[in-house]
Amino acid sequence: MHILRKSLVALLLIVPFTVSAVEPVPLRVADQDIVSRGDFIRAAIDLLNVPVSDVRTSVLPYKRIPRGLQDEVRIAHEHGALELFGDDLQLARGIKRGEALYVLMKLGNYPEATTRGTQYRDVRQHAVLESPVAVAISEGWMEPLSGDLFGVRRTLLGREGTLLLRKVRGDASTPTSNSHAVQPVKTATVRVNVAIPEATPPLPKSQILETIWGLINQEYLYTEDIDPDEAAYRAAEGLVKSLDEPYTTFMRPKSTKAFQTQIRGELSGIGAQVEMKDGHLTVVTPLRGSPAEDAGLLPGDQILSVNGTDLTGMALGEAVDLVRGPKGSTAELVVRRKGLNLNIEVVRDVIKVPEIDVSWQGDIAIVRLLQFGQITKNDLRGELEAIQRRDPKGIILDLRNNPGGLLDAAQSVLSHFLPDDTPFVKVKTRLSERTDRTRGTPVIRTDVPMVLLINEGSASASEIVAGALQDHKRATLVGKKTFGKGTVQQVLQFNDQSSLKMTIAEWFTPRGRKINEEGIHPDIIVEQEERDEQMAKALELLR
Repeated sequence: MHILRKSLVALLLIVPFTVSAVEPVPLRVADQDIVSRGDFIRAAIDLLNVPVSDVRTSVLPYKRIPRGLQDEVRIAHEHGALELFGDDLQLARGIKRGEALYVLMKLGNYPEATTRGTQYRDVRQHAVLESPVAVAISEGWMEPLSGDLFGVRRTLLGREGTLLLRKVRGDASTPTSNSHAVQPVKTATVRVNVAIPEATPPLPKSQILETIWGLINQEYLYTEDIDPDEAAYRAAEGLVKSLDEPYTTFMRPKSTKAFQTQIRGELSGIGAQVEMKDGHLTVVTPLRGSPAEDAGLLPGDQILSVNGTDLTGMALGEAVDLVRGPKGSTAELVVRRKGLNLNIEVVRDVIKVPEIDVSWQGDIAIVRLLQFGQITKNDLRGELEAIQRRDPKGIILDLRNNPGGLLDAAQSVLSHFLPDDTPFVKVKTRLSERTDRTRGTPVIRTDVPMVLLINEGSASASEIVAGALQDHKRATLVGKKTFGKGTVQQVLQFNDQSSLKMTIAEWFTPRGRKINEEGIHPDIIVEQEERDEQMAKALELLR
């Protein structure tokens, strides 16, 4: 799927690519990444070919079990491998070294060690780990961190986890009270968006970062405050934020879910398209009929704070999460508009974005698109076929305050108006350039005159459509200069449902005109007054 959007709620390009994992073990985690409990349990079960008992537990005593891990949880539960985690497994949380050894010992049905791991001070504090540590030492699975510290509370990283599983597999042919026949290892694959170079530069200061994390886990006094997931997310956010580029953001699972929901045409919160601009959360446009519009928010408004929390300098996803909230709650915003600070209250709601609105002025059809999502891609053709059957005198395509959407939706829209195989956008990456073209016979006859309405809230996919129709002289553009969002982002989603939205390319009109920070200039400039002068001009041109 190709996506073209602006800021958090508008995106851009996804190119699927498959990369074979190098390590011949079923642990699908990069060397420096934290191994989650769920990933490790799955890998251990696959590696050890753990048998399943004939009698299945009818109800599992856990609060939350991800659908994709239900079988693994049931197997691990039947072997007593989950007792350390309590009734809330938190399978996305990083697994600690001691927990990993406990899981392996239980799943592999290793006998209790005759000697204990009590020479290590951290093991003495967790008696349940004494035997797993002793087994690990005797089997040669894992080395202690120091003479008196094993490191049972240290979070397991991908490189260490892979090595651990390799060693366990190497011992698997030696029978204990259970035979550890190992299945042939399948090559793991990871879905990513672009080809990964053969030589990826190492993480800057990785040794310092690893040392700091190790010291925190070994020596930090308040162990209950150590949260591996929070540490990892903040590190990822800091790394991405160092790029100082507004459209490249790391999104935690909650933000990723909200983003995906919006692409499907649903929004929650105040109902405004936003971006991070010059360190401020900036309104691109309030959605029509949304709480944001009802409260009087306008394009260009800077949201400085919400409910007393300063948003200045925050990551985009973090700021948006604070603005969002449950239906019926109130977002108390401090908004800067033309140098003045305003206090605006917005009652949050769940918003369904209609995307397509068709109306008529006599024999002139008016098609308004609110964003380029799945609804536009799937439903616009039927709407246009109905319009063509009425033999319109002209068509007005209204893209004002449309912040963007799916690139293939933009392609679909243009294919309804331009001949088949017409170039509509040029995409330039660091290493390549390509031209995308329309597909299929147009729905609207090419002799039906068109006017396209644009303004400063028209961005991203809207600018692709506007630029293509202008370059091919298919429509007259009326209104004001567009926003000027001409960079392309890819979205990579990770196994914990967090994601990275990263700028990878820039797009240009078919004739090579630059759009980023330039925008599309209308053929006829019309300011918007209280009366819709732009619509009036469009109707005048077509009558």
